[in-house]
Amino acid sequence: MKHYEVEILDAKTKDKLCFLDKVEPNATIGEIKSMFHKSHPQWYPARQSIRLDPKGKSLKDEDVLQHLPVGTTATFYFRDLGAQISWVTVFLTEYTGPLVIYLMFYFRVPFIYAPKYDFTTSKHWVVHLACMCHSFHYMKRLLETLFVHRFSHGTMPLRNIFKNCTYYWGFAAWMAYYINHPLYTPPSEFYGEQQIRLALIIFLFCQIGNFSIHIALRNLRPPGSKTRKIPYPTKNPFTWIFLLVSCPNYTYELGSWLGFTVMTQCLPVAFFTMVGFIQMTVWAKGKHRSYLKEFRDYPPLRSPILPFVL
Repeated sequence: MKHYEVEILDAKTKDKLCFLDKVEPNATIGEIKSMFHKSHPQWYPARQSIRLDPKGKSLKDEDVLQHLPVGTTATFYFRDLGAQISWVTVFLTEYTGPLVIYLMFYFRVPFIYAPKYDFTTSKHWVVHLACMCHSFHYMKRLLETLFVHRFSHGTMPLRNIFKNCTYYWGFAAWMAYYINHPLYTPPSEFYGEQQIRLALIIFLFCQIGNFSIHIALRNLRPPGSKTRKIPYPTKNPFTWIFLLVSCPNYTYELGSWLGFTVMTQCLPVAFFTMVGFIQMTVWAKGKHRSYLKEFRDYPPLRSPILPFVL
């Protein structure tokens, strides 16, 4: 059996960082990262990007050496991805914040509003309903992070946690300040109750739909694997939207926040919904392109996030 010699160069300076002798031909990139880590302990595998070209894409951990377009002396290029943090930790942090922050405004803890309003409650029932919906949403997200989601990548750059938390925590505070403000004005008295009830139905419908999609996606990937398959509708009617869109979890997420916007009739909520829609559209388009590239038999009727539109 022939063995490989592997040299790893710095992607920026082209300096040789490591030379590995007698590497098995069936060794994976993940195993090569572990070997590299032994000679450079500061660069643990999760923060390593190994590439065939200095400006190329990162190779996958499961790529096998003998299946790559390299000779018996293989040259790879290394780039440091920076300090990493697990996806679970990031999600738990960014979702716990809005839950706690919103409740602080709801209970009107001191130093938020005028002292006379400390620990008072709103006279509008929609304020209490909005708190329950908001809390339910983030409790659902936390539980899904712990028990439902299976991540294809174990970590993400540490710097992202600050960006993500600023987004979620900041918007939660902005929305909560106005919804729970003593001078908050609920939807009009003529159609207000019907508007709130309709919005609640939309919100709950989309929350159930979002959870159903997450369960369907979870069932596509066996535990501990990075297998990717085309998602299809199941017996659950909430998954039938897979016939029309690639990322219905984002579609339902958008619907939930549209419902919350109609329910509270609050401008910061509408702005949060718009910004979230823009970001989810970017993610959905990227995933849609990835599906089309990876699967030749991918259903052509599907749109990224909105049926027949976007």
